[in-house]
Amino acid sequence: MNPSLELILPETGPYDFFEPSKDLSPSGTYLVGFGFDGTACFRKGTRLGPDAIRKVSTGIESYSPYLDQDLEDCQNLYDLGNVPVLETEDQEKNWQNGTDAFFKLCEGHQLKEEKIKIVTLGGEHSISYAPLKIYLKNYSNLVVLHLDAHADLRDGYEGYHYSHASIIRRALDHMTEDHELIQYGIRSGTKEEYQWMKEHKTIRTSLGEFIESVEAIDDQRPVYLTLDLDYFDPSFLPGTGTPEAGGETFHSFIKLMKILKKKNFVGADIVELAPTIDPTGNSDVFATKVVRETILALNS
Repeated sequence: MNPSLELILPETGPYDFFEPSKDLSPSGTYLVGFGFDGTACFRKGTRLGPDAIRKVSTGIESYSPYLDQDLEDCQNLYDLGNVPVLETEDQEKNWQNGTDAFFKLCEGHQLKEEKIKIVTLGGEHSISYAPLKIYLKNYSNLVVLHLDAHADLRDGYEGYHYSHASIIRRALDHMTEDHELIQYGIRSGTKEEYQWMKEHKTIRTSLGEFIESVEAIDDQRPVYLTLDLDYFDPSFLPGTGTPEAGGETFHSFIKLMKILKKKNFVGADIVELAPTIDPTGNSDVFATKVVRETILALNS
């Protein structure tokens, strides 16, 4: 592997109950960090998100009373560390280096056949391009669940083709008619973005409607979750780059996890935690519990 593409072990150590690893192997669940926030247009700091979550993981219980599962009982949990992000003035180059490292990590692997599951921690939402592209390629009929305050359907933003505000538009570049997109929590976007979501019937406007849509997914059909933490109301999680009033609660997320643990849940990315914005550290703890529930639902 090119030195600039080598994964970096986190200073905090691996996520609790995860073994450090440098490579993918069959039947494993893998955590990888992608700490990039170069296109963030409001408040930066999400580059620190992956290691903040790892640090907090040692301070919360491994057992989920919501899912009645324990990380301690899970097998084959591995932490790959962080993809390398260059620190130059060229933010697209910095992003591309991390993206190339993610692609290199997955090169030669068939996620579906090898039963490999990956949870990617951001970083801003633009980092989700790499895992989304990989998953859409590996699963021909993948359902992408997009939880977010923002539509992220702009064709580039502030000069960046792969902006955090364009991640779903970039995912659509790789989606076929056999893939499906379901969006919920969206409460900010342009008129054009809302028109597109309504026309293509991707947006769900109530929790009940969203839950009903997820429950209706065939149990064998693969499901991937891309979760921007600003999906949650900032009164619960203020430590994020672009907060929007009117968000959801932790318990709405648990409703989803209880459904996904019974589905063919194959992977996820969880992005936009900016630890320094919330000096209380409560956002870090909130995000880490979200990660714990996601990992457990993946390992049901």
